[in-house]
Amino acid sequence: MIRSSDLLAFHDQGAARPAGAVWDAIEANHRSNRLLWDEEDLARRRNVPDAEIAGNKRAIDRHNQARNDAIERIDEHLLAALAEVRRKPGARLSSETAGGMIDRLSIVSLKIRSMRAQTERTDVGPEHIESCRAKLERLVEQRSDLAGCLERLLEEAARGESYFKVYRQFKMYNDPQLNPALYREKR
Repeated sequence: MIRSSDLLAFHDQGAARPAGAVWDAIEANHRSNRLLWDEEDLARRRNVPDAEIAGNKRAIDRHNQARNDAIERIDEHLLAALAEVRRKPGARLSSETAGGMIDRLSIVSLKIRSMRAQTERTDVGPEHIESCRAKLERLVEQRSDLAGCLERLLEEAARGESYFKVYRQFKMYNDPQLNPALYREKR
């Protein structure tokens, strides 16, 4: 099973990670989140041609699809590892999957990295630095809370006390068969 300490070290420093398919999916998810983060920043520029922003928006869609695909793979691998666990009567269904929590931890790690960079700027006043330090502390606390929730979910699932399912995202906007603007364009 995944230990949150390994996950946080990987998200923060790209630390060596355990081998295995679930970690391949975790790495793909984090890479997609990093690429998505960078494209989101670029898409908010105001001093570039609209065509560049359109390119950023299309890249955002691709990275978001890869991100969601990786979340589903994480859940699939974790559930395969838990397949032999006998669910106890009254086991609690978690509305959030372990893959969803891992994705949120990835995003929070990116926020922490970016907020920490804000606290190290030399071109802003002390109010900005102090405000960002306070936000950084809250982000670190939120990540710690979420990491604890992930650990608890996985421990309870391993004992058969709780469970989660793979929830397919069905990103309709990326599917030319499901997005009306795309399938009407073909006509």
